[in-house]
Amino acid sequence: MREVLIVQNAATGGPRRVGDWLAEDGLELEVVRAFDGAEVPASLGDRALLVLGGGYLPSDDFRAPWLPAVRELVRQAIDGGRPYLGICLGGQMLAEVAGGLVKADAGEPENGSVPITLRPEADDDPLFHGLPQVVTAIEHHKDAVVELPEGAAWLAQTEACPYQAFRVGPVAWGLQFHPEAPPERITEWDDRGFDLAALYEQAMLDEPAAVAVWREMIRRFGAVARMS
Repeated sequence: MREVLIVQNAATGGPRRVGDWLAEDGLELEVVRAFDGAEVPASLGDRALLVLGGGYLPSDDFRAPWLPAVRELVRQAIDGGRPYLGICLGGQMLAEVAGGLVKADAGEPENGSVPITLRPEADDDPLFHGLPQVVTAIEHHKDAVVELPEGAAWLAQTEACPYQAFRVGPVAWGLQFHPEAPPERITEWDDRGFDLAALYEQAMLDEPAAVAVWREMIRRFGAVARMS
């Protein structure tokens, strides 16, 4: 049984259904609640790595003093060819560690169920090949990757935030969107001028098609993790 190390960076930012799906596919999960003071392991070893979201920039070490240890694990994953999946903050961290650029308040914020368009580069990607060209996912961010690392494969985009999905090397993926988040996650957000009821209603309409796609993507990531 292959193990996946999961780093949780916020109390509300757990692995949710992505964790359930990986467990269903036979992977053993270790969740490190870094936001709550749990020690981040110094070595990734032969594990796969999943880094979740949180309300920080990748180098926001003053507010989140565990982030240097997480960045070191991301570096180990890249250098060691270990399977990596970064969601939101985790995706931004992959970009930054690999030499890209992340900025705060970059462009127009995205909130709710957002259509994401796959690019031609996704056609031969191990996770994204054969998926629908346009699929929705929950988004909730204002910070974003604004420059990909050199040589990264640009896999998916939206009009407001171009770098929605990318791959560094053969088995390290960064996502801006949240495949782990069901529509109910929207109801947990602070009301910052959003019409949460309308966002939730749209997400519920989009959910059947979206969940099928992201379940398949995570199944493929689990297969990569087991084989590596």
